[in-house]
Amino acid sequence: MLKITHPKPEPTKIALELKEALENLGVEVKMEPFDGYKYIDMEIPKAKLDIEVDGIHHLTSSEQILKDLNRGYWSNQDGYNTIHIPNEMVRKYLKEISKALAEASKIKEQKMHVN
Repeated sequence: MLKITHPKPEPTKIALELKEALENLGVEVKMEPFDGYKYIDMEIPKAKLDIEVDGIHHLTSSEQILKDLNRGYWSNQDGYNTIHIPNEMVRKYLKEISKALAEASKIKEQKMHVN
């Protein structure tokens, strides 16, 4: 497995806003955790959910799309699911997105404890 050795990045303003919104809904969030392969914008550890808050280049660059697919593969190998949310969507729908993520993470966490 090829590991990325870049220094830990600083969270973006929009990612911090999403983190705060999730925490206000009672969700534990880790910022910029390293999974042994890469840094992830944020993680909801109890639900094994990675959240990437992405700029437009994640949808308009074929190279970035392939990198993201590969990154998602490594997260999945560790039992994590990854959701990519464009910056613009978080800016426009922060309340709705944070509420849906909080609900989904709770459902996912409950299902993990049943299995």
